[in-house]
Amino acid sequence: MKGPGIFLAQFKGSEPPFDTLENLAEWAAGLGYVGVQIPCDPQLIDVKLAAESKEYCDDLRGTLARHGIEPTELSTHLQGQLVAVHPAYDTLFDGFAPPEVHGKPAERQAWAVEQVTYAARASANLGLSAHATFSGALAWPYVYPWPQRPAGLVEEAFAELARRWRPILDVFADHGVACAYEVHAGEDLHDGATWERFLDAVDEHPAARLLFDPSHYVLQQLDYLDFIDRYHDRIACFHVKDAEFNPTGRSGVYGGYQDWVDRAGRFRSLGDGQVDFSAIFSRMAQYGYDGWAVLEWECALKRGEDGAREGAPFIRDHMIRLTDHAFDDFAQSGVDRGAIRKLMGLSPDGAAE
Repeated sequence: MKGPGIFLAQFKGSEPPFDTLENLAEWAAGLGYVGVQIPCDPQLIDVKLAAESKEYCDDLRGTLARHGIEPTELSTHLQGQLVAVHPAYDTLFDGFAPPEVHGKPAERQAWAVEQVTYAARASANLGLSAHATFSGALAWPYVYPWPQRPAGLVEEAFAELARRWRPILDVFADHGVACAYEVHAGEDLHDGATWERFLDAVDEHPAARLLFDPSHYVLQQLDYLDFIDRYHDRIACFHVKDAEFNPTGRSGVYGGYQDWVDRAGRFRSLGDGQVDFSAIFSRMAQYGYDGWAVLEWECALKRGEDGAREGAPFIRDHMIRLTDHAFDDFAQSGVDRGAIRKLMGLSPDGAAE
């Protein structure tokens, strides 16, 4: 496992040190991070140029390296969301796209697909093995089965989602980059069951992978350790993010339309929530996860700068260096096969008894 890394999406701004990729890299390095996950935002990266120019990507890596920083992954969470948008969300999601495609769903989708495919090629040019994104959603307004969903609605939604993503996944596969979907409320891929449905719809596409973020499992009351046990072979990215869930007789998983600070389930800075990170890092080490551990800071209470400062040592202290020998090697008896057979009352030479 590599890290600690930090996702820059929640920190970029208009004032130094949050205004440019180089300034953010210098700031992150000062906090103890060694990697940055870069959102495909023109303020930080020209993703089209990165897709077309290895020289540009080498220069970008060089800029980061001057501060002891590597790129961990690129992210197209916003663009991936726009690959599939239910009409109920058209106006709200227009803000994720440039003004020239606002109010034009088909053109907005085409722009989004282009951006994500640029990101696949850019990731390869940067020497990255994984990419972080969202799936988008066509069926999300029907997540609760009331009124009763008509037969075939969910199947058709996932068939269409697969139709849109399969060509994109092919581009990722052609460039040797994993396309890691963050399982997240608001996406059609929001739990293990929906992930399995999508994976089946894309015929187990080798580029289709997962971004594991336990905070979203807490808010849904999913077993995040069992999730790792089930799907570890498809986990390609890891957001280290905390959360808590404190239901009452007044509010639970759905949140009662309340603001984040008042919800039963809310995101917290690392160490302030209920996620068992010792168990998670142990599971990831057990299954040989060799990607990045990346802080995604979101908290209903704490300032972002404080969460970022606390995040690097938290991740570093939880990362597990795998042992190169068994803890009880010192007690090896060193007996040979003949002695082993004798211990079981068998003939030492293996002849028939």
